[in-house]
Amino acid sequence: MSSSKSVRIDDVIDVMTEKLKEGGTVTFSPHGTSMLPMLRDGEDVVVLKGTGGKRLHLFDVPLYRRDNGQYVLHRVLDFCRDGSYVMCGDNQFVKENGIRDDQIIAVMTGFFRKGRAYTTQSLLYRLYINFWYYTRPFRRSYRFGKRKAFGLVGRIRKKKNNADG
Repeated sequence: MSSSKSVRIDDVIDVMTEKLKEGGTVTFSPHGTSMLPMLRDGEDVVVLKGTGGKRLHLFDVPLYRRDNGQYVLHRVLDFCRDGSYVMCGDNQFVKENGIRDDQIIAVMTGFFRKGRAYTTQSLLYRLYINFWYYTRPFRRSYRFGKRKAFGLVGRIRKKKNNADG
């Protein structure tokens, strides 16, 4: 019988970084919704490896630590003039500027979903990235329109209920 134990990343970060420095990989199940639909909250398992001092590439998904101490797994969307990175979760639209190389802990090389492995080099993953990136403006408009439509429906229902009541 297999059981899983939830631990805080702060409690294991030293072990993780040591293993990554030795050239190993680390796996964990990320929490949150910022990387939907690619990574599902608490269900999928990511595989990370150290960067070996190399710079990240466009669309890499690094694990990094913000200056406030929070650990984040987001995608590289762009590069700043000073050499830092612009990051954003797949399910987000607000970009985070100024992530430095010294904040990067590791980079995702793949993930597991329902026991099936997906690597960042696979055709399916590459198709996802291209679809995700090039539909970004449309997804933002869709999300905005959807919010406005639900808000309008809510106001209409409220007025109807007030008139009936």
